[in-house]
Parts: sequence; structure tokens; C-alpha cells
Amino acid sequence: MHIGTGNVILLAWWLDIPASVGITASILASIVTLLSYRLPILPGINSVGRQSLGTFFYAVSFGILVAWFWYLQQPQYAAIGIMVMTWGDGLAALVGQRFGKHKYKVFGASKSWEGSLAMMLASYMVSSLILLGVQGNIWQIWVVSLAVAIAATGLEAVSFLGIDNLTVPLGSASLAFVLMQLLSAN
Repeated sequence: MHIGTGNVILLAWWLDIPASVGITASILASIVTLLSYRLPILPGINSVGRQSLGTFFYAVSFGILVAWFWYLQQPQYAAIGIMVMTWGDGLAALVGQRFGKHKYKVFGASKSWEGSLAMMLASYMVSSLILLGVQGNIWQIWVVSLAVAIAATGLEAVSFLGIDNLTVPLGSASLAFVLMQLLSAN
């Protein structure tokens, strides 16, 4: 689900879709996902095999990031937050399920080092590529991307009940934004 829907943030950015459209879509998607937990609107919503509000949090994170960064005219940070979740968490799940041999537990949730490594690498790549496309090749991009990758991986590891679909995008976008502001000022 992450990989299939998350890329829409890039289209919204590149097509300069108004924030109101993104926020409205987020609200509608949030309502539909909440209803789907009770009604068979989207039956695949509970297919993760555990109780989770992840799909709801994912829709909410879209709206928050669009509202925040479209307003600041810095949509690249909304894209970083969503794309870290899209590709980082998406690949972490795929790699962890397929190749995850070295398990660890955090707050009762089982994770794999292989999945966490996939999360970190994908988060680093998407952050770097987005920032390179906007800022050009400056040293701050590599530092910020590394910090985002480490933070996103940590947030994903300690989150439960799908809250990572909120903490990872918001945390990644916020950290990238703040660090780029601080490092670019020097």
C-alpha cells in the first residue's frame, strides 16, 4: 500500500496542486480508512495481520505535511516525509518478510536488522535525491539525509499500532527542514 499510494505526493508537488486539494483528499481518505475498519469498504486495510491504524495515520500525515509545507512554499519537505514512509517503510516490510533472518524486538514488535537496513538505505536515497533536485550538490544534503535516515529508522523501530505512518513522515520532514535551515544559515 505504501509504495502504491505514496508517490502521489511527487505528482502533487510537480503539478503544483493546491494545498486545499491535498488536504481535502487527506481528510476524505482518513474518513474512508476509519470507516473501513468497521465496514468492508476497503477490505485489504486490515491485511497486515495485526491490529493497526496505520492506513489512517498515513492519510493524516499526507494532509499535515501538505498543509504545513505547501504553506511555507517548501513542498520538497512534504515529499521527503511521504517518500521516506513510502519507500523506506515499504521496502523495510518487503525485505524484512523475505530476507529477515536476524530478528530483534522493540516494545513487543518483532523487527529484523535486514528490514531496518532497507529502511535506512531507502530513506537516505529518497532524501538525498529530493534535496539534490532542489538544492544542488552541497555537503549539507548528505549530512541531513543521513540524519533523516537514522531518525526514520529509529522511529519505525519503536512505533507500534501503525503510528509509524504518522511519526516517520512527520519526523523525517521536520528534521530535514530544521537541519537544512540550520546548516544553510552557516
